[in-house]
Amino acid sequence: MDWLFRGDYAAAPTSVPLLVLALVLAFLGGQALAWVYMITHSGLSYSRNFVASLIVIPVLTAAVMTVLADNLVTAFGMMAVFAIVRFRNVLRDTLDTSYILSCLVIGMACGTRRYPVAIVVTVLTSAIMLYIWATAFGSRHRYDVILNLHWGRSLAELDEVRTLFRRHSRRTHCASQRLNEAYGGTDLSYRLLLRDPNRLEDLMKELKTVTGISRVTSLQAEDESEV
Repeated sequence: MDWLFRGDYAAAPTSVPLLVLALVLAFLGGQALAWVYMITHSGLSYSRNFVASLIVIPVLTAAVMTVLADNLVTAFGMMAVFAIVRFRNVLRDTLDTSYILSCLVIGMACGTRRYPVAIVVTVLTSAIMLYIWATAFGSRHRYDVILNLHWGRSLAELDEVRTLFRRHSRRTHCASQRLNEAYGGTDLSYRLLLRDPNRLEDLMKELKTVTGISRVTSLQAEDESEV
């Protein structure tokens, strides 16, 4: 442990306890922000990997600032390396970008002889990535099934369908309502959180017996990641 605390050979050695404190605070801040994002997000597109990156990126940013330590040469070097990586690889996943950034930070720390920083960042970043993987952090499960149907009657007469949904589900959300000019009537799409997922077939059979309903289809809704 003495080598870890005294192994920084840069011009301005880094305090390992302060480094750990900075990285842990960055992790906690990112975690808080990620939870707020999960709770308040209401858009159509939701990415679990984006939520996970909200935890990792603050930690890596704190590590980058530690490695740079007011060194313009190192800062320009990092910009050049990242530009090369970005030019050669189009990263579509924010979590993949976090992995690339962590590799750059570790390499920069070793190159600038900040060996304790490289070790601490490697261990802590690996632990965070394993935590995200083990807990499936960022995933949301709000619905069991996506149900599509064609309604041939007036929308004012949907109470019969809503009553049926209330009997079989704890939560119902009409995700889409579109007028079908070719066949007449309305195409509806519902998201349901079922009281008993094993009784989906019973719900489908009851829907087909309702006058005005046709073309009933269902799709199992996975956890709301990468929607």
